[in-house]
Amino acid sequence: MQQPLKAIVLAAGKGTRLSTEGIDLPKVMRLADGTPLLGHVLKALRFISPEDTVIVVGYQKDKITAQYSQYVFAEQTEQLGTGHAVLSAEPLLRGFDGDVLVCNGDMPLLSRATYEALISAHTASGDDCTILTGTSDVPLPYGRVVRDTQGGFVRVVEDRDCTPAERAITELNSGVYVFKARILFEALRSLDNDNAQREYYLTDVPAILQRGGARIGICRRELGSEIVGVNTPQQLDEVEKILRNRG
Repeated sequence: MQQPLKAIVLAAGKGTRLSTEGIDLPKVMRLADGTPLLGHVLKALRFISPEDTVIVVGYQKDKITAQYSQYVFAEQTEQLGTGHAVLSAEPLLRGFDGDVLVCNGDMPLLSRATYEALISAHTASGDDCTILTGTSDVPLPYGRVVRDTQGGFVRVVEDRDCTPAERAITELNSGVYVFKARILFEALRSLDNDNAQREYYLTDVPAILQRGGARIGICRRELGSEIVGVNTPQQLDEVEKILRNRG
């Protein structure tokens, strides 16, 4: 039976690499095919009600809260990584004992069907955490999913922390997960920032959970361009073309 479901959408970033002369907006408010990146994500998540969707804001938060006022907001006051961003939402989910979908406000191409497939896989397996992974013919600096010889989850390694052998892995972490809420925030408080970016990575949480005896599942799909996020003007142009072609 499917558990109660809420969502956390990460939308706090400034998007320094996306900066364009004359445009000063939070990254997720940049337009693609006439709609903010965040708007495309929220459209795909319409199966979750706005009051059950927490948007984590930070840079120029008022521009986001004004346009999407029907949603619930948490503030990340410092940009200390994705794990820290999710932890910022904890006060709004305190006491919630269902599942939490965690996704990114700068990935406008992920479809409702993909989100629902992830949630269905999580529900069917009974796992404590399910990771959406995939392959893509687009070269992307995403974390790699390391598996054991039986195909089970071992860890996610961020691209900049990969060894050459790990970088050769083709299964990419999409950055989208479903967690059982009751264990997510406890694991987040166990994070450290011993990595190249000195940030608290959400990608470290599944391995922390697994060491504590939790069950980690993987929903692998051929994601193609769906997995493309927006970090640069070139990626914004690419995403806009894809959205227009979807028409």
